[in-house]
Amino acid sequence: MVGGGIAGVACARRLHDAGVRVRIYERGRRIGGRMAVKTEYLGPVSSLSVGHAVDIGAPYFTVREALFAHVVGVWQRSGLAQPWTDRFSILDEQGLRRGEPGPQRYSTVPGAGGLRGLVENLAQGLRIETAHLVESVTVEHGQTLVDGEPVAAVVLAMPDTQAARLLPAGTADALAVAGSVQLPVLTLWAAWPSRWWPEFDGVFVNSSDVLTWISDSGRSHADGVPLLVTHSTGDLARPRLKDPTSGIEPMLAELGRLLGAEPTPRADWARVHRWSFAAPARTHPEPFGLLENGLIGVCGDAWGPRSRVEQAWMSGNGLAETLLKQLP
Repeated sequence: MVGGGIAGVACARRLHDAGVRVRIYERGRRIGGRMAVKTEYLGPVSSLSVGHAVDIGAPYFTVREALFAHVVGVWQRSGLAQPWTDRFSILDEQGLRRGEPGPQRYSTVPGAGGLRGLVENLAQGLRIETAHLVESVTVEHGQTLVDGEPVAAVVLAMPDTQAARLLPAGTADALAVAGSVQLPVLTLWAAWPSRWWPEFDGVFVNSSDVLTWISDSGRSHADGVPLLVTHSTGDLARPRLKDPTSGIEPMLAELGRLLGAEPTPRADWARVHRWSFAAPARTHPEPFGLLENGLIGVCGDAWGPRSRVEQAWMSGNGLAETLLKQLP
């Protein structure tokens, strides 16, 4: 398994539980993928302080499928996940207003470690090697090789663009990951002494060349901290990928403009994270990709009707179910 996001962990979990030996290679220092978290301590820090988990990737998840609902039920009973809201706001030329009720959105409880904590919970007992960069996946004489090491099969749980880089051109074409486009995003999170913005949970921004999403992190985790998280447009992020900090000032300025406070009140601090492959420009109709010989598979949020956390889990779990029918 190459990739320790929720798709890769879901696939590994199902295979492991069925008795298959699985090893996850994750290039980062921690698993979680785009369910990433930064822990911030606001106010006086002491040995008793509890950090606030800032979800800097996916801000929430929804539940539509029965299989994923079972997993979410386990997280809820374990005191990790909780319902957040079924109504986000919309900001466009007409201003800021509450949207219509929609699907229930879920977040995590204080102390659960944010959305990454859910992936870590799912990964308990799995063999994981972090800070491990895989450079190539090939098939020679019917044998799958990961950086030259023979394996029975390999799953690439990652954005198509990254998967294509690891594979021979013909294999990438066969798996339909060659030529895929991933949209970049900058995530900004900033804290203030107190709230200066109107009351909302999350905001879909439809009227800005700078921002696409704003969320009140203190409301999503129900701990009340005055902290906003916002995502940039791809156009703002693309020329700043080599210097993401250059996006802080324009994103902060746009926050004030959009939320009715110009100039934007001075933040205690602001940080930014670069997502070079934040979201697929297009998704695949299939739930996952798998070569006919079953030796190489790909899964993730790009496989299915809509890119989301649940789709990534369904993709990984579904690929595992198919592999179980093919692996010796």
